[in-house]
Parts: sequence; structure tokens; C-alpha cells
Amino acid sequence: MGRVIIHVDMDYFYAAIEEREDPSLRDKAVVVCMYSNRGESGGAVSTSNYIAREAGIRSAMPCKLARSKKPDAVFLPVRKPFYEEVSANIMEILRSNADTEEAFEKISIDEAFLEITVSCKGDYGLAEEIGLRIKQEVKEQERITCSVGIGPNKLIAKMASSYQKPDGITIVRPEDVDGFLKPMPVKELWGIGKVTEEKLSEMGINKVEELASCDVMELIAVFGKNKGMWLKDAASGIDESPVKERTATDQIGRMASLEHDSRNENMIFSLLEELVDDVMEKVRKRKVSFRSVTVTVIFSNFKTSTKSRTLNHAVNDRDILIQNAREMMKQFLEKSEINFRRIGVRVDNLQENTGQKSLFDF
Repeated sequence: MGRVIIHVDMDYFYAAIEEREDPSLRDKAVVVCMYSNRGESGGAVSTSNYIAREAGIRSAMPCKLARSKKPDAVFLPVRKPFYEEVSANIMEILRSNADTEEAFEKISIDEAFLEITVSCKGDYGLAEEIGLRIKQEVKEQERITCSVGIGPNKLIAKMASSYQKPDGITIVRPEDVDGFLKPMPVKELWGIGKVTEEKLSEMGINKVEELASCDVMELIAVFGKNKGMWLKDAASGIDESPVKERTATDQIGRMASLEHDSRNENMIFSLLEELVDDVMEKVRKRKVSFRSVTVTVIFSNFKTSTKSRTLNHAVNDRDILIQNAREMMKQFLEKSEINFRRIGVRVDNLQENTGQKSLFDF
């Protein structure tokens, strides 16, 4: 039975979250910028929604240039801690749909691979159902959209997720790989950058089909053994790399909105308890302990603020989590008179629970 891999990629992630938080931004060009120490006159575009992209605004573009292309766009500063809270929620949804805990791989704040070979029994019809379920769960729980690619390996799944953006799903079965890949320009092959594209162009290679038919020894002569062989394999849709967690350090979080903007302690602490229970359920399910606790508040003016604590040692105790979360939340209430809109709890610096060692372990 061949592998079945899903790649999930959030649609214009940062800007989509800002639109969700402030519905008045919908139908406007939204640009999220990473400002430099020169303020709004410096810095670069982190991401933008599709309306802004239609005006020619792209990631990494200087903010000053972006403003000249679309003066009436809404420019917002990056709120990384907030986006990380949302990401943690989404990653838990994706992880829960993978075959096992180990069959999940987060590759950035807004995208991940998961293997579903066992879950779908190698059936791409069932794989599509899983992909659609993931899209629905993300939309229901986080009110933003994602695009899904399904294929026989990570390379194909990754490229498929970009095929029908936004909010799309693309399935590439093993027998369809050649037809999917070969008509593409080589620059669209995942892993090929500008320099490699230019070198291939000098060799007269502009399409994936041309790269697939190129003699591997010729590629090795130009790019070296490892990259030359990788280029040949990738153009043929071959990718044996496993889906696996890249790092042991991860995070588990949960965020939710209050019934209405408020500073009512009963309402805030009641929701906080629910969030802590959700986080602890995931902590126990993943059999991990945590060493850091973070509380996030989004105020009614859309400002985001976080407080974090690092514990002396890793724990997986609900009482410790709720105690620290309540104390930090109380500090927010004492220091601000602005109503709260959303609150979140996150645990970081996760460690796997290894259990008590026996003599046989030594």
C-alpha cells in the first residue's frame, strides 16, 4: 500500500486572522507588516490578503513600496504571539487527524504535513473525506480557511495545496503525478529557488518535463551529486522523505472569544477554566509535560498582550497550570481598564513523559 500524505496550508494566515478579528476589514486590501525600528516608514510586508496581492503587493516587499501600490490599503503590524496562539489551535486539529502522533510534521506557523495512509487505507476517496473534514474543523473552530493537497509523498502534497488557493483541495493520485508535474515551469517545483532556476534555464531546462528527461550525470556535473540526484527525483515526482515531527519543542494552546467584550471577572475566569481544561486534555493525550505557561489577551481595541512564566521543572498538573494562568490574568485585569475581547492559554517547552525507569532500563 502506497503512502498518502496531506499538506495543509493556511490561506493568507496573518491577514485572515486580522479580518476575522475585525470584520470591517473584509473586502479591503489588508497588509500585515513587520516594521523596522524606523516605524511605519521602514520594514517589509509579512503577508497580505488576495485583494492586496491583486494590486501587486507581495511578501518581503518594502512597506513603503506596498503603500505606493495601494495607498488605501489597511496596513497593520505583525502580532506574532497572537498568531502563534491561533497556530497552536490549528496544529492540534491537524495532529488529531494524522495516523499517529509521529505522523505529523509542522513546517511553519501556518502549514504542516500529516500522513493518513492507515486512516484512509490507501484509498484516495477516503483521503479526500479526511481533507474535507480538516478544512471544516479549521473553519468551524478558528473561522479561517485553509488549502489542502493530497498526494503519494510530501513533494506532491505540498505542490497540490497551492494548486487551488484559497480554500481549495487538490488530490493527485500516483497515476496522475506525471500529468500534474510535467507541464509546470521548473520554478514551481518545491525546493527550487531563483539561483537554481537560472542555472537550469542556462541548460535549456524550463519545464519540469525537460528536467525529468535530463541525464542525471549532466545535472550532477552542474549541481553536485546530492542536488543533481534530488532534482532528477523531484522532477519525476519521487520523494521518500518521511513525515515526522521536526523538533521536540512544541506548544499546545487554546484561545476563545468572550460572549461579549467585557472585564467581568466571573466571565473571564470561567472561560479561562474551560481553556485550561482543553489544553490539559491535549497535554495528557500527547503524554507530555510543559515548562512554560503563557496567557494572551486581545482587548476590545484589538491590541494583543501576553504574559509568560517559566517553571522550575516540567509538569503536567492542571492545578499548577490554572494557578499560573489565573495569576497572570489577574495582572491583566489590574493593569488595564480596557474590555477583553479574546483570551488564550498556551503551554510551551514540552517534554515527553518517559515514565519511571526500572532496573532493566539501566
